[in-house]
Amino acid sequence: MTMRIAENWEDYAILATGDGYKLERWKDVVLLRPDPQVIWQAQRDLFSYPGINAVYRRSDKGGGAWEYRKPMPEEWTVNYRDLTFKVKPMGFKHTGLFPEQAVNWDRMSSLIAGAGRKIRVLNLFAYTGGATVACAKAGAEVVHVDAAKGMVERAGENARLSGIGSGIRYIVDDCKKFVQREIRRGNRYDAVIMDPPSYGRGPGGELWKIEDSLYSFVQLCSQVLSEDPLFFLINSYTTGLQPMVLHNILKLCLSGQAGKIDAYEVGIATQEGIPLPCGAGGMFVHE
Repeated sequence: MTMRIAENWEDYAILATGDGYKLERWKDVVLLRPDPQVIWQAQRDLFSYPGINAVYRRSDKGGGAWEYRKPMPEEWTVNYRDLTFKVKPMGFKHTGLFPEQAVNWDRMSSLIAGAGRKIRVLNLFAYTGGATVACAKAGAEVVHVDAAKGMVERAGENARLSGIGSGIRYIVDDCKKFVQREIRRGNRYDAVIMDPPSYGRGPGGELWKIEDSLYSFVQLCSQVLSEDPLFFLINSYTTGLQPMVLHNILKLCLSGQAGKIDAYEVGIATQEGIPLPCGAGGMFVHE
């Protein structure tokens, strides 16, 4: 199984890792955050790094909180290629952006740019819109769906920061209910992207558990694909969910489509010379 590694960032870097933490530079701001994949010993005392602006401290009762050490902006922007994203320390250690997803942004952008036609993309569990912005910048029309209103609003900000003024439709809704309505309406898409959580609830209390829900949801989403689909991407951060699981789901659910399925780990380069694993991806590409 291969790993696709994000290694072309300039405004983001992982400086060091170990003991359950990663030391990161987000442009001029240095953060120290927990990472469940980092089970090896640190080669240096990460907490004593002199340039740290903030540390996310875990709580014994679950969750945690940010500890601010040096003055820093409440929010700021980082650039990747011609894309601009807003970054802000938020609850549960998040910053509003997953830099390792640059490997998928690049691949989707290339497919869209080379399609020779207008591509319509459906982005589900779309969060703050990294994939939405990348696809729209490459020329696609994108429907962006997420149950969290604040995240959808942030996606709109990221699009505007990246110079995108049109071509994106923002929907605050439960992803399953939205797809069901699109099927009834007869709306079709050339590409589907999904970044499902391990566990969650929709606006109406709808329960999502990835082990129980993913296969049937991919089956459902296969019904909104156009007659000539370009790609279908599943991204997962669920620990223990192997890339081959995503491969098998795509193969079973898209059995009527002619194309190639890739399954891979997603990682990001570090200044220690080791890649940090950050989840799994499965992508169907039409042939």
